[in-house]
Amino acid sequence: MLHLITSFLVSVIAASTPLLLAATGELVAEKSGVLNLGVEGMMLAGAIAGFAAAHATGSPMTGLVAALFAGIALSLVFGVLTLTLQANQTATGLALTIFGRGFSALLGAGYVGIAAPTLGKLHIPLLSGIPLLGPVFLGQDVLVYFALAMLAAVAWAIKNTHAGLVLRAVGDQHEAAHSLGYRVVPIRYAAIAFGGATAGLAGAYMSLAYTPLWAQDLTAGRGWVAVALVTFAAWRPFWLLIGAWLFGALMYLSLYVQAIGLHVPTPLLSALPYLGTIVMLVFISRDKRRIRLNRPAMLGRQFSPRV
Repeated sequence: MLHLITSFLVSVIAASTPLLLAATGELVAEKSGVLNLGVEGMMLAGAIAGFAAAHATGSPMTGLVAALFAGIALSLVFGVLTLTLQANQTATGLALTIFGRGFSALLGAGYVGIAAPTLGKLHIPLLSGIPLLGPVFLGQDVLVYFALAMLAAVAWAIKNTHAGLVLRAVGDQHEAAHSLGYRVVPIRYAAIAFGGATAGLAGAYMSLAYTPLWAQDLTAGRGWVAVALVTFAAWRPFWLLIGAWLFGALMYLSLYVQAIGLHVPTPLLSALPYLGTIVMLVFISRDKRRIRLNRPAMLGRQFSPRV
């Protein structure tokens, strides 16, 4: 029984980590008033960049760095189009995802079936061997701890620092923030780049740790779920963590049902986590007051500084 519980918790944390990474970055972007629907494309770019770099150098850490820069590069394309050229954010984000899918498939064609070095699990002598607590909390890879630490840092910074106050001001009323002397566009560029970096790392986690291989559409829609989780959490970091863990549990459940041989249609099991996400969003959307109180007022709206 203890073994099953341990296996369940380890699997849930692993499945939730890429979601937590990508959703934390998207939370920061949306707090600044930018809706970036290109998270899926940035994750795929990070996944192939990380895998290719790790395969070429033999170092998974080099792969993480490459994935980070790949995500930032794609996010800055989004920034130029939406912030500088004033393109529609929704349409540009969708185009970015389409581009990311095609570009990653093109670059990854030669890496299918090839092994690459993977992120190893941390091992602390004696402590990692503690039943339940050891494997779950002390036997994960570095990105699991980084994702949790980053979420905590973002939550603290948004609520308690001057930079967080400025970010929220830009997202809630960019004209007022501009009139006070804050540079709205550069702030939003920084928020978008942060979101791209975390999405790239989330993709690298998929190809170097969670399923250490490359396959087309490796992220399987997790970028869309990350965007949905921000709404599910009503732009609150703690609930972002709960949503990521819930999705991870649904994903593990679908795999577990297949493993024990229950006669449930495979497509239905594969769709279970995404159906759960839809149900959660429908449920959350009924609470219009909470959404209105927490949603950045300028989300998705263009800013044109007056001369």
